[in-house]
Amino acid sequence: MTQSRIEDAPVAGARPARSVLRRIVLVLAALLASWHIFATLLWVAPFSVLREAIPGGNDTLTSWMIPFFGQSWSVFAPAPINGNYAFRVRALVQSSDGSLTTTNWLDAAAVDLSMSQHNLLPPRAANLGVQEASRFKDAWDTLNASDKIITGLDWYAGEEWRTELTSKLLSYGNQEAVVSSYMDQELYATAYATQVAEAAWGQTVIRVQFQVSRQNIPSFQNRNNPNVPPQPVQIAETGWRPGVTLPGQDSARFAEIFQQNLARMGVKP
Repeated sequence: MTQSRIEDAPVAGARPARSVLRRIVLVLAALLASWHIFATLLWVAPFSVLREAIPGGNDTLTSWMIPFFGQSWSVFAPAPINGNYAFRVRALVQSSDGSLTTTNWLDAAAVDLSMSQHNLLPPRAANLGVQEASRFKDAWDTLNASDKIITGLDWYAGEEWRTELTSKLLSYGNQEAVVSSYMDQELYATAYATQVAEAAWGQTVIRVQFQVSRQNIPSFQNRNNPNVPPQPVQIAETGWRPGVTLPGQDSARFAEIFQQNLARMGVKP
């Protein structure tokens, strides 16, 4: 009995392999947590040269944070998001016999938001329409009164219509940075509107038109007061534009999800 116990006793100084593996896992987990905390701090902080110190720069940071770890301080800001946005789209479509038809308006933001209703874990895509509307409205608001009229006109003739629109906006005295920012946001909004139109009405979309609006919600003190009149709807008008598809857009996947949302809502565009 004594001899057996002596043979079974562990050798002094020996370390089980499991202990070494556990330490390796803990070290890797600590390194991963440290990197994530550092990346999150860089992501939410104002842009700085520290981002460029990371191998791969801002692209590496973006690929790590988006889509799962995106952060926003808007909820905690002194002026949080306090308005309802709409992103309405209509299109000029061509039927099989060659005839052209103008569709009815469709609120794409409402269709996207339907993915968050009765859903404890809504996808980020549920905010796509609202985000596009908010960014476009912010850029449109920086234009002067004359430029806002110009953007409400139809611009689609020829291949240089964007250059012509940019020159026209600059001719009314707006700063180049303001016009450039607006044109960028209009491009993104038009690409989104094109995806919506193709998903709703098929691939024979000739032109698209979108209308962004915002309506402020009642103040917290008046949220339950039925006598408070609704706030006015602020509309950003745009005219007809050619359809746009940007590199990296997955129109087929977008159409699949968008059509599912339409079916769930019982909406037939």
